[in-house]
Amino acid sequence: MTFISTTKDADVVLIGGGIMSATLGAMLKQLEPTWKIALFEQLDTPGLESSSPWNNAGTGHSALCELNYSPMAKDGTVDPAKALNINEQFQLSRQFWAHMVDKGMIGSPKGFINTVPHMSLVLGGEHRKFLKTRHAALSANPLFASMEYTEDPAQIAKWAPLVMKGRDPQEVVTATRAAEGTDVDFGALTRELIGYLDGNGVEVNYSTSVTDVQRTSDGKWDVSLKHPASGEHGRIKAKFVFIGSGGGALHLLQKSGIPEGKGFGGFPVSGQFFRCTDERIASQHSAKVYGQASVGAPPMSVPHLDTRYVGGKRSLLFGPYGGFSTKYLKTGSYLDLPGSIRPGNIIPMLAVGKDNLDLVKYLVSEVTKSHAGKVEALHEYFPGADGKDWELITAGQRVQIIKKDAKKGGILQFGTEVITSADGTISALLGASPGASTAVPIMLQLLQRCFPRKFKLEWQDSLHGMIPTFGTKLNDNAELFEKTLASTAETLQLQTDSA
Repeated sequence: MTFISTTKDADVVLIGGGIMSATLGAMLKQLEPTWKIALFEQLDTPGLESSSPWNNAGTGHSALCELNYSPMAKDGTVDPAKALNINEQFQLSRQFWAHMVDKGMIGSPKGFINTVPHMSLVLGGEHRKFLKTRHAALSANPLFASMEYTEDPAQIAKWAPLVMKGRDPQEVVTATRAAEGTDVDFGALTRELIGYLDGNGVEVNYSTSVTDVQRTSDGKWDVSLKHPASGEHGRIKAKFVFIGSGGGALHLLQKSGIPEGKGFGGFPVSGQFFRCTDERIASQHSAKVYGQASVGAPPMSVPHLDTRYVGGKRSLLFGPYGGFSTKYLKTGSYLDLPGSIRPGNIIPMLAVGKDNLDLVKYLVSEVTKSHAGKVEALHEYFPGADGKDWELITAGQRVQIIKKDAKKGGILQFGTEVITSADGTISALLGASPGASTAVPIMLQLLQRCFPRKFKLEWQDSLHGMIPTFGTKLNDNAELFEKTLASTAETLQLQTDSA
């Protein structure tokens, strides 16, 4: 019995069985039905790392509640530009998912997306000023026009009862709410998309590790494979390679040897969440309530009390509590970080360590925080919480990008970045937030960079069939935005909570 791919030549090789590879594969299968595509995942099931619902917040990141996407400047103003861009990107993702559902390419949307209002909650007078300014800056735009603002404790209690129950009535509490927010199980979505690929001629390989990627003399890529359980080795030659293996992408990018990948490093951040699966408690909270990050904390460490839908069951998630591990994947090796150090990235990595002492201090404080300390943090968002109702689970690894900087030597980048060779034959995705929610626009960017001629001359009609408003700024056309939002909501079976 052979465990290694029998295909020796492919048009496209996708490395990693997460939401990124699944999205790119689903697009390419429709754009180029005759292309030979092969996908390789080292685990025995897709979507188990960063795409897993218990390894991420599951928030349909559209900047409706994430305060770090629209911080207050020193002069007291709030620039909505980044929040608008993220919201625009999420609308593209919604359209693509709706297209896949409408065409019967994936199953019921209820399995991966549900309506859950998005809220921002701040405590104290100074933070109230910020939230009020933020609301004014965002709600002036069509994409955020429905966002509500309140300083009324009774209204906040109506939106999120658990947040206010047992809270000191004298405490200054302020909130905003966007009823059209969503909860997304990206693990379930990934399995649906890969199921579509598997059923339409794409060779999907599990329990198969990619150990090396080397350019061949004819300009293609030689991809080395290993089946750890059997010890069997193999290889496949590809015209185009996408490295979408989350934290594992950096090592393969380095092995590819492309100049564009030199100088990049990775800073791994782990974490934990409190999870409550008691339906009696979970039924009292229908919102994703985001607060403000601690000083020095990375953006993805913003505390939040979330309603989650996983496997049809409703539960609550609170966190994250930051941590540190030298692994680049949850199932990775403790040698991942030291093994990624190269002559070309050691200076940027050392510079980042020197310039991010607040982050190091934050991570140390989080790692040493007791269980009681974690429950105390939960009480800020759920005053009446009983620690006995919550179990502590380990979140997925996030690898923040470290890159060269002319002035500082190196900078830590909180975001995602597509690294592509000059000839467009290989591409890797590095970084984390907002990640999965913007998988569709990220893959559109990749297609444009790696296949510029086909993108411009051959694929436009097909892409607009999948994503009708692609190339249009919805914030510039309020009527089109409302129409698109309503259309995707209907197809995805989303009903706005008007509480």
